Amino acid sequence: PLLCLSSHNSSGGSTLLGYIGIDTIIEQMRKKTMKTGFDFNIMVVGHSGLGKSTLVNTLFKSHVSRKSAGWARDEKIPKTVEIKAVSHVIEEGGVKMKLTVVDTPGFGDQINNDNCWEPISKYINEQYEKFLKEEVNITRKKRIPDTRVHCCIYFISPTGHFLRQLDTEFMKRLSHSVNIIPVIAKADTMTLEERQEFKQRVRKELEVSGIEFYPQKEFDEDMEDKSDNDKIREAMPFAVVGSDKEYQVNGKRVLGRKTAWGIVEVENPNHCEFAQLRDFLIRSHLQDLKEVTHNIHYETYRAKRLNENGGLHPISSSDTQESNL
Repeated sequence: PLLCLSSHNSSGGSTLLGYIGIDTIIEQMRKKTMKTGFDFNIMVVGHSGLGKSTLVNTLFKSHVSRKSAGWARDEKIPKTVEIKAVSHVIEEGGVKMKLTVVDTPGFGDQINNDNCWEPISKYINEQYEKFLKEEVNITRKKRIPDTRVHCCIYFISPTGHFLRQLDTEFMKRLSHSVNIIPVIAKADTMTLEERQEFKQRVRKELEVSGIEFYPQKEFDEDMEDKSDNDKIREAMPFAVVGSDKEYQVNGKRVLGRKTAWGIVEVENPNHCEFAQLRDFLIRSHLQDLKEVTHNIHYETYRAKRLNENGGLHPISSSDTQESNL
């Protein structure tokens, strides 16, 4: 007869009679990830002058975005929306991250901004298409390069009034194909009361327009998840200030913006909500952003494409020229 090493406990699991070592799987996974590193692709959208590049540079404490001083004097604002992707490898504590920042210069800067979301939507879908083509190949790469946009930070102008039509149009059109995180840019241009009122108004408008931003309620996995995400949803959109300049405050060097009235400290929660955005985006939800992109947004795209294609044979390049949802 087989020797049984465990007895069942009341919760349906087994009580082990000795150490096996199952828990080392976490360490094994950690070692593997340390070796291979991982990709994270972040897109920034909003009209020029809202501090998009500066904010991304502040988030990753390095110059990862194109520039952070607005448009150069001799640089013309693009006549159409351009897509510019820049990649860097960032390493911290032995973990390598290949970060790609996708910028969208020209968005919202024209006299007529109709359909200026289209090139962005097209780019997002093209990355899904690229991944899908690799996936349906007969000989697949061991590790498919991932250029899919995991997160789109949408910058709302700090008007203190309402969202522009372009804001609601963009978020409505793209919220089902990418994780949108709305932020209120340059929050130091509003008083704390104005900021609070504006946040509530924006939240209400998003709700009325039926716009689902990340973390989406329908993807909460359990009650603990729901309770954590509810706290985040109630605090969004985060009102942020970015800066890559350091100043001395009470003997400590801090990232901040110098004004005539003093220094706005970027990472001080009493001054703005940058620290909350960073903790949420990088320290608690980065893996989830990647998973929702793969399991929900990409899966939806993939199902649609394979249905169109009969779902049986590898997709030929002629099928894919203008595959834009």
